[in-house]
Amino acid sequence: MSWHLRQRGLEHVVFERDRVGHEWRDRRWDSFCLVTPNWQCRLPGYAYSGDDPDGFMPGSEVVTFLEKYAASFDPPLREGVEVQRLRRTGNVFELRTSDGVVTADQVVIATGGYHRPAMPRLAEKFPGSVPQVHSSQYRSADHLPAGEVLVVGTGQSGCQIAEDLHLSGRTVHLAVGSAPRAARRYRGRDTLAWLEEMGHYDKNVHEFGDADEVRLRANHYMTGRGGGRDIDLRRFATEGMSLYGRLLDVAGGEVTFAGDLARNLDNADAVAEGIKDAIDAYVLRAGLTAPEETRYEPVWTPGVPPSSLPVARISAVVWATGFHRDHRWIEVPVFDGRGYPTHDRGVTSCPGLYFLGLPWQHTWGSGRFAGVARDAEHLVRQIGRAQVADGVSWLAGTPTETYPDLEWAA
Repeated sequence: MSWHLRQRGLEHVVFERDRVGHEWRDRRWDSFCLVTPNWQCRLPGYAYSGDDPDGFMPGSEVVTFLEKYAASFDPPLREGVEVQRLRRTGNVFELRTSDGVVTADQVVIATGGYHRPAMPRLAEKFPGSVPQVHSSQYRSADHLPAGEVLVVGTGQSGCQIAEDLHLSGRTVHLAVGSAPRAARRYRGRDTLAWLEEMGHYDKNVHEFGDADEVRLRANHYMTGRGGGRDIDLRRFATEGMSLYGRLLDVAGGEVTFAGDLARNLDNADAVAEGIKDAIDAYVLRAGLTAPEETRYEPVWTPGVPPSSLPVARISAVVWATGFHRDHRWIEVPVFDGRGYPTHDRGVTSCPGLYFLGLPWQHTWGSGRFAGVARDAEHLVRQIGRAQVADGVSWLAGTPTETYPDLEWAA
């Protein structure tokens, strides 16, 4: 957003509660790497330029990528300044920050959609002697006490953390949910490369029929680790990982699970194969030449899945159960009954208030490096129109003072 504002000569300030790359630096595990290929890291005026475009940057390289991006155009960045409250007062926005109160005509909320770790109430039923961490707190197997680990959730984080523990030699118990999976590669290319060429990632969220449902879907699990590969929970089972259905309860010294393991595994496989069907159809329709590939055959099928696990066997629990949005600091009525900001491609019903970087804000890439630049460009056009319509004179000044004509990117 700052890059585009600067290109148009619009004065602004960016508030960052911590420092550039904070989420990637402090809320990812040690072996974390991107699931999307490096060539999809394309920000305005800056893109991945390393020697491994088809690879997957580890977390430390993502931090460096962002730091170098910021240094490339030196945005008016205020690190260590938290915006604690935003409200509309008359014709301007008032922002209470950890460095004082400022006002602005227009504000862009660029805080993403993953704010508070979602810890289910079931966590309270585990005895205090069992350490519990959210996926955002997990670092490595060495940071957990010795023994068997229960991982709850099979989105991207849950599956990758389960794999990390498994590869470290830990005994892993995995509560398998309904998240879909995708093959890492198919017919000679990364699956995401096929989908991008097919135009899948350019589809507007409203083209899918139910935008609200699409925005709540779990991401397909795969990994960029080791150069990129599938995550096959069935193969993990053949190697000693214990798979269960959804976690139901913790009572009487037992953790109990639903009997939906087979269905969840089958549904995840069906999604992966459906993506391959779409690729096959595209290759045929476009008259392309691509190597044939044998389809996936399950390497393990659950019999009667275990319905319980003694709590005494568990040395730690990792909750890979996602995040809650937290916009309580925004005192402007632009949210629906579930707390989701109502908007049209980031433009809210409140003049001058915008969102950027929400998952599926406009397309699949909206909350990712792949598409956030396009959304930012769209918003800066709306901001420019509002500037002309209001006859705003954009002023320069220090962020500790009050400038009603500044645009603030929080």
